[in-house]
Amino acid sequence: MPMSTSPAKRAAARRANNESETREAAPNRKQDILLAAERLFAQRGFHGVSIRDIADEAGVQLALIGYYYGPKVELYHEIYRQRAGYIQERLKALAEAQRSAPKGKLLEEIVKAFVLPVLRVADDPNGRNFLHLMARGITDRLEEDEPIIRELFDPLARAFIDAMCAALPDATRGQVAWCYQFALGALLHHVIDVRVERLSLGENRAGDGDSAGPLLVQLLTKGIRAACSGATH
Repeated sequence: MPMSTSPAKRAAARRANNESETREAAPNRKQDILLAAERLFAQRGFHGVSIRDIADEAGVQLALIGYYYGPKVELYHEIYRQRAGYIQERLKALAEAQRSAPKGKLLEEIVKAFVLPVLRVADDPNGRNFLHLMARGITDRLEEDEPIIRELFDPLARAFIDAMCAALPDATRGQVAWCYQFALGALLHHVIDVRVERLSLGENRAGDGDSAGPLLVQLLTKGIRAACSGATH
């Protein structure tokens, strides 16, 4: 007949079980907070959302947000850092374009590296929330966005501008930098726009990257080339 487990051992087993469940649940709560904050910041902007709003949206205790993420601005910046994988995807595609694209297709491949990873982010509803958040931060010129833009997006922009300068040797860096900014505006507008359905009389669907993506790539490629004096590469 098996020996019964002592009360002390049963209590220790319960504690271990509870600790294991807590460890398993904690990442989900962290993710719930992050996604809730992303949704609300996208809808209302940084200053239109309180920590309590985020806690209510995520279904967690108020104190848990500070425990995991600290002040609201740190949570805001963490959303950007958690989404930074697509930045690396763009840089990887850029490096591949520079390594293997034929001379006549180099600029187009650079533009694809700039555009297509963003369209893949936009395919996911949570990804669209992030892009809305980012576009809102740029248009609102939030002070809170400046540190994270410098950290994550300025190096990305410089890498693309450097590549475009190499592909357009007749252009000045100033011209290329303007073109980069114009391209960024067109890309962000596309991923957050819904009015195109109305303007196209129903022919276009908002966020349709499969149809709009190739057209956007061609528009940007030809526009940049023309604006930069038709450079030869």
